[in-house]
Amino acid sequence: MTLLLLRDAQRPARQFQLSKPVIILVPALAVLSISTLVVSLQVRSSQIISRLETSLAAQNLQLEITVSDKEKAISLLQNEVMKLNDQAIDMRERIQRVNELEQQLEEFIQKYDPDSSTKEGDKNEKISWDGSGSKGGQWIAVHNREILTVGRELKDDFEEIQELLDTVEKNVPKTLERAEGARKIWEQRKQASLLQARRLELAREGKPTFWPTSDRRLTSSFGYRRDPLNGRSAYHAGIDIAGRIGDPVYAAGAGVVIAADQMSERGKYIIIKHPNGLQSWYMHLNGMNVSQGDQVTKGDLIGQLGNTGRSTGPHLHFQVVKQNIPVDPLLYVQ
Repeated sequence: MTLLLLRDAQRPARQFQLSKPVIILVPALAVLSISTLVVSLQVRSSQIISRLETSLAAQNLQLEITVSDKEKAISLLQNEVMKLNDQAIDMRERIQRVNELEQQLEEFIQKYDPDSSTKEGDKNEKISWDGSGSKGGQWIAVHNREILTVGRELKDDFEEIQELLDTVEKNVPKTLERAEGARKIWEQRKQASLLQARRLELAREGKPTFWPTSDRRLTSSFGYRRDPLNGRSAYHAGIDIAGRIGDPVYAAGAGVVIAADQMSERGKYIIIKHPNGLQSWYMHLNGMNVSQGDQVTKGDLIGQLGNTGRSTGPHLHFQVVKQNIPVDPLLYVQ
């Protein structure tokens, strides 16, 4: 077969000689290539279609489930809305309880610090809520109203609750601060009261009323007497209590030891200073268990009975001095 290629008029024609096998082979190859391409396209299309069908089937199934369960979904949404509403009511009740606690704090402050009344303009506005109180209103089913409308109302409710919480957060710390101030004032008053009570207790404990020895026999009384050493009339500023050397001598009252010393006439002696200008004196001791500056309580062992100083035998000279004037000890000791 001869193929003649004709171009424009100014250019010569060209010839191509083709044998019979080439003429047959070229179209066959073309047909085969086209067939292979068509088959491969069909296979690929089948795979794509299969995947799309699978995906669409899943989506259709999901849509069918969603559409078939639409009423159930709406019902669940309505239930959730009602739950939110119940939560809003519960939150209001909790806020009310917080307000009640705040009121109790106010009462606490007024009880222990009446002078800390709240200034005008600084008063906390009390928000009242009673979920158990009387209720009423037209019944309107939730499914008859737009869910969006209910949602907006709940949003407004929670915004209101948020404002209430803001108010509580603002007011409660102020109240707690005032309560703390009242507590401190109360503690100060309590401490002052305890201190006063302790002073009274110390005054009672400090009063020299405890009998200073284990022996109860008096050998000489308070006042004027005949001196046991020279026989002349003399003033005896205390009482003499009999005993044996080494017998215990006790503090007649609580106080501070202002003297623990020895003199020729007093022998070894102790002086204890008590409240209200009182002193107790202990003379002719055999030994002393305290030193100057020691704090003693009523009934403490302070020394031992003896026979030191100007004495005719073992005994305790005990006297009580009030405002630097000796008084009869028997008016105090029991």
